[in-house]
Amino acid sequence: MKGPAAEAATAFRLDGSVLSVEPYGQGHIHHTFRVATAKRRYLLQRLNTTVFPDPRRVMENVARVLDHLRAKLEAKGVADLDRRVLQLMPTQSGEAFWRSPDDHWWRCYLFIEPSRSLERPETRHQAFEAGRAFGAFQTLLEDLPGPTLQPTLPGFHDAPLRLTHFEKALQDDPLGRASQAMTEIAWALQQRSRADLFAGFLRDGTMAPILTHNDTKLNNLLFDERGEEALCVLDLDTVMPGLPLYDFGDLARSACNRAAEDGPADVDAALFLCLAEGFQAGRPWSEVERDHAVEATQTMAYTLGLRFLTDFLEGDSYFRIHRPDHNLHRARGQFALVEALESRKAELKQALAKPA
Repeated sequence: MKGPAAEAATAFRLDGSVLSVEPYGQGHIHHTFRVATAKRRYLLQRLNTTVFPDPRRVMENVARVLDHLRAKLEAKGVADLDRRVLQLMPTQSGEAFWRSPDDHWWRCYLFIEPSRSLERPETRHQAFEAGRAFGAFQTLLEDLPGPTLQPTLPGFHDAPLRLTHFEKALQDDPLGRASQAMTEIAWALQQRSRADLFAGFLRDGTMAPILTHNDTKLNNLLFDERGEEALCVLDLDTVMPGLPLYDFGDLARSACNRAAEDGPADVDAALFLCLAEGFQAGRPWSEVERDHAVEATQTMAYTLGLRFLTDFLEGDSYFRIHRPDHNLHRARGQFALVEALESRKAELKQALAKPA
């Protein structure tokens, strides 16, 4: 075997000689490979240092979070820890990452198996389990010893900042693409007040930051092989201080929509409510959180739509695309989801208002 990934695999202390290295998964950001030896399988990643310009900070945060999660679960008597929390494999010199001669940053995890991942829930029970797992993740991190985790992506869910970036990209229009997206641009500008929800909570102090995952798509969670129990939260690069509803809003945005991310929206109200019920089982909500869960989901969809549209205008430098207009279609899908949730808002808020 030859190539950068094969070379990187040999830099880590793996159980046995490397037999194969193959691309794995559909992530937008990092380059991910599955590595096999005769005894075990591993997940190897080359970090995207354009998206994460301070990879050392990322890895320091990830290592701290994983150590804390493992200690908490062990203290609770949770069995099978290697399937419940990610395990970083050390390099030959004992580091948590390997920096290649051409300045790429690599890390390696033990592959959790048997397990499966999902792009969207297949059952209401899976939706409940997903909510419970991400809610419990917030609870487990409530007593992470200081110092506070440093932001790896400052302003990641800062909707007003994302709106400012979008307006700058629209004004500059460096590739002349704005003419292809006039409908989406007009809608985004007309809905700009949606960017103020979380900023308002911070201004008036009605919601305080905690440690949040910040990227709670369903495929950042592993289930058991039958798809019945949520096992392990993945992709910890964005764990940092944030508002509690960031995680529920992003999870519901991705998991209550039966359509593909770049397709027309199809909101499943029953799945939304199961996600909410599960999240509250993992971490009880305040009255403010419960009252604004739907709007939080809309805000997350609107903000992601802005990011997709900005990336389209700027030349698709952030999100990996599969066709030239992919980010435009992704933005269109997120904006459609905002409108679909608006049409179900009264129904969902009434259901959430009932005692669990």
